[in-house]
Amino acid sequence: MLVYPSGLDVSSSALRFLSARLREHRRGLGTRWRRLSAGRQALLALAHLRNGHPYVQLAAGFGVGTTTAYRYVTEAAEVLAALAPTLAEAVRAASMKAFVLLDGTLLPIDRIAADRPFYSGKHKKHGMNVQVIADPSGRLLWASPALPGAVHDVRAAREHGIIDTLATADVNCWADKGYQGAGGTVRVPYRGRWETLSAGQQAVNRSHAKIRALVEQAVATLKSWRLLRRLRCSTTRVTVLVQAVLCLHQASSA
Repeated sequence: MLVYPSGLDVSSSALRFLSARLREHRRGLGTRWRRLSAGRQALLALAHLRNGHPYVQLAAGFGVGTTTAYRYVTEAAEVLAALAPTLAEAVRAASMKAFVLLDGTLLPIDRIAADRPFYSGKHKKHGMNVQVIADPSGRLLWASPALPGAVHDVRAAREHGIIDTLATADVNCWADKGYQGAGGTVRVPYRGRWETLSAGQQAVNRSHAKIRALVEQAVATLKSWRLLRRLRCSTTRVTVLVQAVLCLHQASSA
């Protein structure tokens, strides 16, 4: 296999952060020697998460075996995921803001037609449902564990405890029609055909849409990590990857 140099559009602060966490992890394990240094392992993991490069290509580029590349990436992702903010921490930080934005996104996965639990009727494809919370400026605050794509957004929000946590903290939340009936502090637009709504309801829905649209920036931030645009791993690993990306984003933007 031919090997060539390649760039990585990730901040150096993310690399330093992950390198430091991996060194701490190695010291905790009492590791004496590794094929790659903590810095090189961090770069390997970032290349996989950011660009979605397969393990075979990464292994060739870093001069290690495919199994070693997989093990290094998995270890780094688990270290990061353990440091990701919890829902309670994210809501506590959001309590200082006027409101938050909530939306669900589908992370596409490779599945066969028989895998109905993972098929999203809304998106017409297989994937994993991830709930995203953003601040009023559209900055990513939190991303939930992944659920099968067939799970509806309002059900996912309830299962993760998002609605109750926001209500307990008295944090107002703007969401789309997929959260009808959520209750608590979740605000959704008026339901019904546009022509059947009153002028006042139409004005409210227009204002609501302008505010809520900023959550797409948070979703785009999550999916700027190309691995999440088309997942080819086991569905049991998706949550760890999402939490790893969330942790890196928070560390880079701190």
